[in-house]
Amino acid sequence: MKKVMLVDDEILVRESIRDCIDWKKEGFIYCGDASDGEVALPMIEQLLPDILITDIKMPFMNGLELSAIVRDRLPDIKIIILSGHDEFEYARAALRAGVEEYCLKPVSSADIIRMLHEISRKIDAERLERERIQRLQQVQGENILLASQKLLGDLCSGMITTAEAILFANSLSLSLTASCYAVAITDVRCPKGTAQLERDILLQAERYLADEMLLLGEHLSYKRSHTEMIWLFKGSSDEELRLSLLDFHQKMYAAVETLLPCMLIVGIGSIQERLHGIHTSYLEAEDDKHWHRMARQSRLALMGAVSSQAASFPAPVFDRQKFIDFLKLGIPKHTAAFIASLAEELQEMDWKGALYGCYLLNDMAIETLQLARSMCSGLHISEQFELELQQKLNHVRSWSEAEIFLSRLLDQFWKWRNESLDKYTDMLNQVKDYIQKHYHDDQISLQEAAAAVCVSASHLSKVFSQETGQTFIEFLTHTRIRKAMELLKSTNAKSYEIAHLVGYNDAHYFSNLFKRITGLTTTQFRKHNEADLLLTSNEGASYANISIISL
Repeated sequence: MKKVMLVDDEILVRESIRDCIDWKKEGFIYCGDASDGEVALPMIEQLLPDILITDIKMPFMNGLELSAIVRDRLPDIKIIILSGHDEFEYARAALRAGVEEYCLKPVSSADIIRMLHEISRKIDAERLERERIQRLQQVQGENILLASQKLLGDLCSGMITTAEAILFANSLSLSLTASCYAVAITDVRCPKGTAQLERDILLQAERYLADEMLLLGEHLSYKRSHTEMIWLFKGSSDEELRLSLLDFHQKMYAAVETLLPCMLIVGIGSIQERLHGIHTSYLEAEDDKHWHRMARQSRLALMGAVSSQAASFPAPVFDRQKFIDFLKLGIPKHTAAFIASLAEELQEMDWKGALYGCYLLNDMAIETLQLARSMCSGLHISEQFELELQQKLNHVRSWSEAEIFLSRLLDQFWKWRNESLDKYTDMLNQVKDYIQKHYHDDQISLQEAAAAVCVSASHLSKVFSQETGQTFIEFLTHTRIRKAMELLKSTNAKSYEIAHLVGYNDAHYFSNLFKRITGLTTTQFRKHNEADLLLTSNEGASYANISIISL
């Protein structure tokens, strides 16, 4: 039933219209009346009538003024104007105000009922049309969502070509092209409980993830399984995307694990420059997720073993960071000595009766394999190797057997690392040689060096940093500073002249940089004989020394 409201400054008119119509029988509700537009306006906003009948000539606020305000604030309300003035200007003003009917007084109840029914039918038709459009938009939105999810699934599985993907995205009005891409996978696991509780927790987790993703820029996503989401990130630069992925990793754990009783595993693939590289990034994200899950499970098992063993005797203290540091900084010939140093902490434990030793070795193996994957580009660790490693681990029953297991594990790690270094040795040597020949050019850049060895700038940046421990700019800077040191020792050239000779047009910048890296001004440096011993600045000493060794 439609609600009708009446506004007229003549009380007899209001009472006549109100009392002469059987509103309920006609299918309407008479919801109220007012004496002028000013009084009526707050009532209209409160009662929200479907149809407003108003006189045109009223004090304080007339019908045309009221109609204009109502059309602006509540455009769905239909308006009938009653007027005692048969003037064209009034009618034209009423049409501009968007009224449905303009009737001259006196008007019969039959005329009012006829107008109300006509307008009621129009309201019904408009509502049906809005509902139809909403349903179509909903269906269209669902179809676009399903289609975009299929597109992302095809990109990740490598089942669509670049041209097909772009055309498909354009048909969905999706912006797919970007400078670089990366895939991430999130997997939320709930504690075992009722099915309804698990569903509720997963829904909450999905909401948290979706809310956080809104803050992280442009991306596509789809739900692959009951617990897993696939995310495709796009970026305008390698550095921008790398920061987005780091932010994503931190926000996901903060959004889920700190707020819900569940475990989140995140896997992130490498940054790719082309659409067909999304498949590679997806496979790497799967692999990364797998290793993170193994590491998490290993930690939980290790904590459980420590707790169960604590009742009989304390578990030995193991310095995990020392082990990781050795993997990162150690060399093969020190392997035996390092393992021997672990004996002080581990050889006295109960290797036969307690599970702590088994879990500890498993944790060390996972740390080693994870670090190998991060340090060695393109390394694939087969399931067969994992299985063989697990079988060897299951047979460890003494510290001597643990030593053999760790020796073989670390030997394999050195082999992987050396193979990775060999893979890029020629390219890196060419880049270093290029820097040696062009360091004096103030226009030398990563892009030019990459072009010289026929690779992309982003690939060179990633490989150079990963294999040398320095960025391209760090290596170039320390090459230039080293050359400047040689010139300061062997010539009487002024500081600004040396700056120009090693590639710096700004002598002031060169002087500040030299002091920051060496700890001395150029004048102070000339007064010393043993220049190499002076690269011990409070800010850049460690990597300055590394630079000299690598040169």
